[in-house]
Amino acid sequence: MSPAYSTREQFERWHIRDCVRCGRRAAKAANWEGPICRTCFDHAVHTWGDCPDCGMHRLLPGRRSSGDEVAICRDCAAITRDFFCDRCGFEGCLLAGRFCERCTLADKLNRTLDDGTGKTRPELVPLRDGILGSQNLKRQLAWFGQSRVPEVLAALARGDLPLTHKALAALPDWRTASSVRELLMHHGVLPRMDRQLMLFERWLAQRLADLEPPEHAQLVHRFATWNELRRLRRKAENEPLRPTTTNEARQRVNRAADFLTWLADHNTGLQHCTQADLDAWHSKHYATRRPAQAFLRWAMRSGHMPKLTWTWKPTTNPAPIAQHQRLALIRRLVTDQTIPLRERIAGLLVLLYAQPLSRVVQMTIHDVITSDNEVLLRIGDPLTPAPGPLADLLHELLADRAAASGPNSDSDWLFPGRRAGQPLQHRSLGEALHRHGIPVQSGRTSALRQLVLQAPAPVVARMLGFHDKHTTRVLIEAGGSWNRYAPGDHDR
Repeated sequence: MSPAYSTREQFERWHIRDCVRCGRRAAKAANWEGPICRTCFDHAVHTWGDCPDCGMHRLLPGRRSSGDEVAICRDCAAITRDFFCDRCGFEGCLLAGRFCERCTLADKLNRTLDDGTGKTRPELVPLRDGILGSQNLKRQLAWFGQSRVPEVLAALARGDLPLTHKALAALPDWRTASSVRELLMHHGVLPRMDRQLMLFERWLAQRLADLEPPEHAQLVHRFATWNELRRLRRKAENEPLRPTTTNEARQRVNRAADFLTWLADHNTGLQHCTQADLDAWHSKHYATRRPAQAFLRWAMRSGHMPKLTWTWKPTTNPAPIAQHQRLALIRRLVTDQTIPLRERIAGLLVLLYAQPLSRVVQMTIHDVITSDNEVLLRIGDPLTPAPGPLADLLHELLADRAAASGPNSDSDWLFPGRRAGQPLQHRSLGEALHRHGIPVQSGRTSALRQLVLQAPAPVVARMLGFHDKHTTRVLIEAGGSWNRYAPGDHDR
């Protein structure tokens, strides 16, 4: 409350009004066709188009009359306030100093990216131009004022921090470092690296530093370097890593450390591990301890422990939903417009094609091939046709992506996230589907069972991107019989 008002009652009596546009009682920001609240004012100064009265393409902050939804320009609405930037002449939202959002953001970027000579460091010019080229400048300004990213960018511009992945990875605030690295990679300042791989390397360094005793840390370090990191780097060369892939690697490293600790508690070293020890380890909490088997195989191959065996046990997935429930959920996702478009399409990809959300969020706009007659999805090989209702929703989503704004407006992700160059987190999408009553895991299981009962398991595997052994196992669990030979003479 301003010091000019001695009491809250005075402030409310002089400034609190009922907004003529939304009807909400709040502090007025303008008084045009009547009192305007701050929310409606902000919307008005970010609305452009062709004025229906004079036909000019410009800012449309006014309304013809109170309660009218038709937006018109300031001249036709008889608004006396000026919306032209004092520097560039752009008509729009003006901030402190009567500068537009773009000029205000440019000033902040110039100060932040100054290399000490009054100019932007040459390597960071693409970053500056990319941020200023964003469609949602309001979000960029809010991000610039609230995050710690500008501090790191200033250190990079001055040369206090080397402009390398290694230097950024060594920062204590890993979240800020990760945001800066993604921003620099997105604008081509740093060479592109897989985000999930970077996060795993940071986590591994911290995990090994906390591991005791040192001989355990050394052994786990060798396993992580030569087995897990090698596998992740090789996979990242072909496609972006999914969070589930790196989470699996974390589980393997953690269970390897747990197994060494368990042996030490039983006064046994890895090189003296016996079959009885291995059986005792797997006898309890098998599903939780199973990730340690990757470490056991590596230790046996490398000669760190004797060659032993263990019994494979299946781990159970959530029970599948009934077919009529699955079909009811599909109908709801197709017809219920109260569910956001993003969740509707993701849910249909789960319930129709048994796709995991970790794979759904990795889809790009190039994985949706559209034509006049049909829409095809690049899920497996060959391309998978999309039924009519899903095709219509995909057309709508592609149109929304083309008109999108923000840090990912120019990315190819079908489900873009908030971070520059990154897709939506599959956990966030799963939580959103759960709020709308879509059981992701059991729905996937039900969809895959129905598909393998309708077509041969190897065909389903190729079309949906699964391994044929997995679909064959699902077929056996569902009681299918596609693995039988067709009748006839097979001798010719």
